[in-house]
Amino acid sequence: MVVAPFRPISLRAAAGGGSLLFRQLFDAQTGAFTYLLGDVSSRQVVIIDSVFERHGRDLALIRELGLELVASLDTHVHADHVTGSWLLHEATGCAIGLAAAAKAKNVTMPLQHGDRLSFGVRWLEVRSTPGHTNGCLSFVLDDQSMAFSGDALLVRGCGRCDFQQGNPHTLWASITQQLFSLPDSCLLYPGHDYEGRTVSSVVEEKAFNARLGGMATERDFVGHMESMNLPHPHRIAEALPGNMRSGKPVDQDVTSPAANPCWAPLQRSYAGLPELHPAWVASHRDGLTLLDVRSAGEFGGPDGRVAGSLLIPLPELESRISELPANQPVVVVCHSGSRSALATQQLLKAGLSQVANLHGGLARWADEGYPLQGVAST
Repeated sequence: MVVAPFRPISLRAAAGGGSLLFRQLFDAQTGAFTYLLGDVSSRQVVIIDSVFERHGRDLALIRELGLELVASLDTHVHADHVTGSWLLHEATGCAIGLAAAAKAKNVTMPLQHGDRLSFGVRWLEVRSTPGHTNGCLSFVLDDQSMAFSGDALLVRGCGRCDFQQGNPHTLWASITQQLFSLPDSCLLYPGHDYEGRTVSSVVEEKAFNARLGGMATERDFVGHMESMNLPHPHRIAEALPGNMRSGKPVDQDVTSPAANPCWAPLQRSYAGLPELHPAWVASHRDGLTLLDVRSAGEFGGPDGRVAGSLLIPLPELESRISELPANQPVVVVCHSGSRSALATQQLLKAGLSQVANLHGGLARWADEGYPLQGVAST
């Protein structure tokens, strides 16, 4: 589903002038990377290794850029975080892709070695890279300029081999035959990193990976991996069963947005702000307080105002919060949505829970044909 943004931007410009949109996202709690790749011409994208708690952030980016999410892919059944695939599927209808060998529930696209995942005119090649788990996959971009190795190959390291059918001999073969066979210039994007290292390359890992680079042999690698004696990930009891359901909550009462109705169909911006679009606000106007935070001069000026809105200029808001009706949700407005964004943050910090910014402000309200009082005639 494509959600057209207000006054759409050039996606090619957002992609740095190229044909591929690429974003690397990070979850600080788990050290997990999430990757978004998109074809500029079609606006179709795939997401790799989403995180349950970050699905709202990822969905906001997709919506802001007006993208169509084709598939949510996971490199393996994670043991340290729960995937956001099911929530993204519920929100967009995208496919859920995971190795067929994982035998997880709710997967709509079971993947095998050699499969091709298309998004617009671009595609990813699926390579089976087991050893960390028996269902590990790596995804290689069509021109072999990028590969997403999950936990099979990390920056100067690799995934552990001591649970989920892991095997160091198998992982050695996966890395040396499937990943090190890529061009030396291929950039490698890992599933995790805890030291701030975001990307590597095939030539670097061949030379400098402490476990299997340089002159290391399979015997060296296996000896290293079998001597690590690592504690199990602290979220393994939650993560493994959750990921065997593709991230679908057991009880759809708190964690599932579809089953947790809110006071309004809020959408969080990529900046994290709760927002509402003019159409919903206009149709529910009687049950809302519209708070205008422009100056008094602007409120009475030629740009107009929404009938019945309450004026509290932004510099006065902190001292006048008590003037807001206690029994109604508040939608904050200004000319463009900029000052009202700051006001929304202030109200949330003050403890108000039913607050949202009017997306696009009064400029979008007018563009979409909703009435304003006091508009200057032209």
